[in-house]
Amino acid sequence: MKIALFGKRIGESTAESISHLIGKMDASGVSLCYHRQFFTDLLPYCLGKLPAGELFTGSWDMPKDVDMLLALGGDGTFLRAVTLLNGLEIPVAGINFGRLGFLTTAKTGEGVEKSIDDIINGLYTIEKRLMLSVSGEAVPSGTYPCALNELSIQRNGSSMLEFSISVNGRSLPPYLADGVIIATPTGSTAYSLSVGGPIVTPDSNVFIIAPIAPHNLNIRPIVIPSDSVLTISYTSRKSTALATIDNRSFPLSQNSVLTICKSEHSANYVSLFDMNFIDALKDKLLWGEDRRCTDR
Repeated sequence: MKIALFGKRIGESTAESISHLIGKMDASGVSLCYHRQFFTDLLPYCLGKLPAGELFTGSWDMPKDVDMLLALGGDGTFLRAVTLLNGLEIPVAGINFGRLGFLTTAKTGEGVEKSIDDIINGLYTIEKRLMLSVSGEAVPSGTYPCALNELSIQRNGSSMLEFSISVNGRSLPPYLADGVIIATPTGSTAYSLSVGGPIVTPDSNVFIIAPIAPHNLNIRPIVIPSDSVLTISYTSRKSTALATIDNRSFPLSQNSVLTICKSEHSANYVSLFDMNFIDALKDKLLWGEDRRCTDR
């Protein structure tokens, strides 16, 4: 088995755990390759301890025989790992060295050893996660246009934005808001959830349109089929807007039109058997927990 390693914000507090994890994989006969920047960041803490392996910078020079990309960090690192693949359908697994880590099924601590053993022994499933694709003249050249979580557009000034949104050519009522989010099922537990959007199981074929701080209070999140084609633009008295595709942002001027549709690419998400979606809701979002039942 060959595993590519990617991580961010390597520091003294995490380097020892990461070095141990890498050593465990090497001792188990796993062939390793390292993202160049990850290797450079990790090297000062693990001088002489890192097993040999090929280096890569992106999808174009990643070894062709890689079986899995392992993201070491939080959800932002996982999203960056998906972007790094640039459409390559290599499975991505995550180990949480960040905070919440909803996308990372394994946690630092007792779970890491078992998680690595399960990956090595093939005790996991691969879920095809829907991604959305964003196009338009405003999208900068060279920007990876696909999102596993969401596209968000939000004001970059003091005035609200008035959004014009159409679904398959049919116009929705104007959205007067600080911003709007177009989320995938995977992204339903991310930014969309924080603004009141619904939780959607990852195998659903839908998009969520969720306003950010709407000024017309009868506008609420709406769920639409993922085979829909959306167009979105905005006007404002003073504000400009910032568009973000997962973790990649660019300025969006008034009346610029973005088109959103289902991407032809899917993210191959590695799900370990000891943490399914419902378990993650309970463990990481404390879903359904009754605070009245906790000891004070």
